[in-house]
Amino acid sequence: MNKQKSILITQPLYVATMDDQRREYSGGHIYIEGATIKSVGPEIPDIQADVVIDAAGCVVLPGFINTHHHLYQTLTRNIPLMQDAPLIHWLTHHYEVWRELTEKGVYYGALVGLLELMKSGTTTSADHQYLFPSKVTGQLIDAEISAAKKLGIRFHPTRGSMSLGQSQGGLPPDDVIQSEQVIEKDVDRLVKQYHDPSPGAMIRIGLAPCSPFSVTPDLMRSTADYALDNRLMMHTHLAETLDEESYCLKMFNQRPAEYAESLGWNTEHTWFAHAVHLNDNEIQQIGSAGVGISHCPTSNMRLGSGIARVKEMLAAGVKVGLAVDGSASNDSGNMLAEIRNAVLLSRLRDEQAWLTARDALEMATLGSAQVLGRDDIGQLAPGMRADIGIYSLAGIEYAGALSDPLAALVFTVRQTPVDTLIIDGHIRIRNGQSEVNEEQLIAEHNRISFDMLERAEKHTGIDFGIRCREPKARRTGRSG
Repeated sequence: MNKQKSILITQPLYVATMDDQRREYSGGHIYIEGATIKSVGPEIPDIQADVVIDAAGCVVLPGFINTHHHLYQTLTRNIPLMQDAPLIHWLTHHYEVWRELTEKGVYYGALVGLLELMKSGTTTSADHQYLFPSKVTGQLIDAEISAAKKLGIRFHPTRGSMSLGQSQGGLPPDDVIQSEQVIEKDVDRLVKQYHDPSPGAMIRIGLAPCSPFSVTPDLMRSTADYALDNRLMMHTHLAETLDEESYCLKMFNQRPAEYAESLGWNTEHTWFAHAVHLNDNEIQQIGSAGVGISHCPTSNMRLGSGIARVKEMLAAGVKVGLAVDGSASNDSGNMLAEIRNAVLLSRLRDEQAWLTARDALEMATLGSAQVLGRDDIGQLAPGMRADIGIYSLAGIEYAGALSDPLAALVFTVRQTPVDTLIIDGHIRIRNGQSEVNEEQLIAEHNRISFDMLERAEKHTGIDFGIRCREPKARRTGRSG
């Protein structure tokens, strides 16, 4: 096996380390040997490296860490019928399309979603794959993992689950849920086959029942027991909407956070997605328990769910990370845009609840690492894994913004900002270009997406309002 190359990053315009002292500096260096950061600082050491990256005019940050996604949803972005729907209506109609999911679709959906994240500076992503249509053959989590390995991104797939179908009072159709026995058997297989608890791990498996209205209390309890016994992280949607709150009060006579706590979910190995509708007491309780939160500002705006009380959570010691959420409710997988929206959405609250650019950047790096139970990523410091994003501020959109280069990344965001992306010491993006044939990937992904929609229309008779059918293949050569 060839020895991994050493990398020296020199003379950056600005560096934010997110280390224990939250050091920031101009100039200097970052030196990497293999997969590990060896040296970081404002000085310029006499070091020889296999690869030297001149970072003049660039901001250097720890790679972003996305804590919540539904990668398969890249196949169902922007469907006209669901563009203006709140969560429950949005879900009900999407299930009719998602039941057409295939293993190939999951693979290409993950490739597109993960690469989109990488091109915005993301080096680690979680995913919540909870949909397993009964007619699908193949292994959906395995397909996602194959996509992550192809791209070289650090990946935390969670084995999601839905066991409460419409016939039992749940929201999802019965043909997209699974029995608890099937779920538990597959969880055990995935953990034994893929989970790596060691430092620097590229793949870690988590457990993720979907939501209070799609999973039985028994499955929530057994998931918590299995996670505790096997030292795994566990994840679910919680307190996302007022509809969910009403459902929990009606079915369990408990608010969502109270319901989760009663099932053994308030632990330091737990993180909840959204957590929009928490009262003061609930915030204090999850903070004391060491629970983490995935803040999803764009999705919360897109679906009209509300504004999470992030400032209060941070004050209560809650671990808060950032996430783009699924691509059918964002509809982008751009982490830098998510950071910007976290800041801007907070400004709709009273001024004492506002987030700063640095607050949001910390949530997307160090905070997200803590949410996922990682102490080896999220910082630029000796001994940390070499997950690094380098961003040029040479573009016209940054003109006049260089008095604070770090905040310039947040307030003047461009669509695909990362110029160089290093993951575990490997350069995965250079000059904004990835290692895959993006044109071919996009074409195949679009073909699968249109095929799903057309099959769903045929099988359900629903008019999804499609305004454009699959584009014809691009012509080669000129017409005579």
